[in-house]
Amino acid sequence: MATPVRRRTRARELGLRFLYSVEMRGDEALSELDAFLAHHIRGEEEETEGNSDSDQVEVAHYARKLIEGVLNNLDSLNRWIEFIARNWRLERMAHLDRNILRLAMFELLHHPEVPFKVVINEAIDIAKRYSTAQSGSFVNGILDRARILIQEARETDPDAVPDAPQSGSKDSESESPARGVDFPASEGGPGGSGGGGGGSGGARGDAGNRGRPRPYDAKELGDAPMPRPTRPRRPRHPQGPINS
Repeated sequence: MATPVRRRTRARELGLRFLYSVEMRGDEALSELDAFLAHHIRGEEEETEGNSDSDQVEVAHYARKLIEGVLNNLDSLNRWIEFIARNWRLERMAHLDRNILRLAMFELLHHPEVPFKVVINEAIDIAKRYSTAQSGSFVNGILDRARILIQEARETDPDAVPDAPQSGSKDSESESPARGVDFPASEGGPGGSGGGGGGSGGARGDAGNRGRPRPYDAKELGDAPMPRPTRPRRPRHPQGPINS
């Protein structure tokens, strides 16, 4: 019997699915949040025996909190990400990668009770599982810089929710390692080829997705199809004994 997925891990995955659906289908998906959560929670109850009703309620509650938190703070979260990811505009990032970053940034800023390490490691694992091989390091680089900036801001007020740094501010001119992450501007973006809709060439792929929205299927209750989780490759065995 497979080990049940941890409750908050499952909530983060559901949050990613719904935010991805909103990006692919637009505002029409927003009204389906209740149905989306009910559908997935009911499906899990039928598939798993180890999770109690209270577990499913907690998953739905935390997923809703993440989704609504990201949508209500979208501008601030986007500014945080773009400030740190120098050379990368948000629209050039793959759909999955930027929504993973939004979810994690919201937790880092608004849920101080959750350890930074937990939030960042979960985001990295989800990026590796659903996006590309490069997405894990991309997400790690941005979130680790965000962690440093948030910790510095909370030195004077531990309960503060720091505002997103502005370009040209003291933070942006600092030589601190938290200043930003220099990702190559010449590539198509982490996850750009197959990373959840980023498409080859980053912005060009996103523009294509926005111009051709996916037809709505009521049976899916708002789900836009995400790439299947990637499986680790098996190591290749040598053809024969290695002579010393």
